[in-house]
Amino acid sequence: MAQLPSRQNWMLAAFVAVVAALAWTVFRTQPLPVDTSTITRGALEVTVDEEGETRVRNRYVVGAPTTGRLLRIDLDEGDPIEMAGLVARIEAVPLDPRDQAAAQARLEAAEAELSAAAARVGLALATREQARRTEQRAVRLHEAGTLAAEALEEAQLALTQTQRELEAAEEARHAAEHAVEAARATLIAAYASNPADASTGVCAESPCVEVRAPVAGSVLRVLEESERIVAAGTPLVELGDAADLEIVVDVLSSDAVRIRPGTPARIEEWGGVRPLRAQVRRVEPSAFTKMSALGVEEQRVNVIADLLEEADGLGDGYRVEARIQVWQGSDVLLVPVSALFRAGGSWAVFVAEEGVARRREIEVGERGGTHAEVLSNLSEGESVILHPSDQLTDGMRVMPFRG
Repeated sequence: MAQLPSRQNWMLAAFVAVVAALAWTVFRTQPLPVDTSTITRGALEVTVDEEGETRVRNRYVVGAPTTGRLLRIDLDEGDPIEMAGLVARIEAVPLDPRDQAAAQARLEAAEAELSAAAARVGLALATREQARRTEQRAVRLHEAGTLAAEALEEAQLALTQTQRELEAAEEARHAAEHAVEAARATLIAAYASNPADASTGVCAESPCVEVRAPVAGSVLRVLEESERIVAAGTPLVELGDAADLEIVVDVLSSDAVRIRPGTPARIEEWGGVRPLRAQVRRVEPSAFTKMSALGVEEQRVNVIADLLEEADGLGDGYRVEARIQVWQGSDVLLVPVSALFRAGGSWAVFVAEEGVARRREIEVGERGGTHAEVLSNLSEGESVILHPSDQLTDGMRVMPFRG
């Protein structure tokens, strides 16, 4: 009878153990499915990626040289044009008798001033020659010991003064010549008795001014198409070489400090089948304020890059995507950027070790678009967890995700 309690205790203990085992099996924590990636070594490129725009490198705006009636411009945008090719014709506006008389008087006064200026040049030239002869005699007498040094210095000073007076007289003569040219240009309109033929647009005589191209290239924009009265300096057309393009990319000022002339770049999303090689030529020294798509004011800087190869079909003002390389490494320990998170003031990752997540702080160097450079506390071949969620904690059991 004394063995019965002992047998019951044994059976009860066995029952409790089975129940505990079943409970542990049923209620134990399930491993958290995670995505993992292996730490590897390889090449890393860090780029500044921004939208850019093409533009003609050298753009020339041809303006009206005089006030008058602009005849209709026959050029269309995209038309080729040769050096000194005809761009436009401007018919001078005739002067009324009072203005004509005033212009004639200004021309005569300018011509008289030119004659006086020429006479002053002649006088200054003769004075300079006399001073030169005097200075030469003073040098010979000083060398012979019969003339004091002070007298020689006075002769040399007189020669210098006469030379400066001659230069001033010549400048005054040049100014008078330009005044005569301006007065004559004003009088051209006074004799505009034969304007351009309305049917052909061809100037009959010199009062119809022909505007010609300063360079060879193509017409980028026609700014004044219709016939109308224009003032001197009115822009008429824009000219340039449409094949000589550069890329303008505005980047954040914090990115601009890492970009230097000569930095390589790639031009993508321009419409071609492959990227275009380019090189930074200039980083503009002044920034400007630009509103971002989120409504935040940003300080931006224009970076100018030259294309290193031809791009068929690419024209002025086209949108492109630019990738400007600011750093490159050939043998770098790489960690996916999606595995990184901030832990206090440091970078950290979760490393998967034998089915358990271990948080580890690491030192990160350069960061690219998809990978970053690991400087310490990670080794090649280790597995890190991608996109760590808030549910993941240090020491939690994990298992690779099976999609």
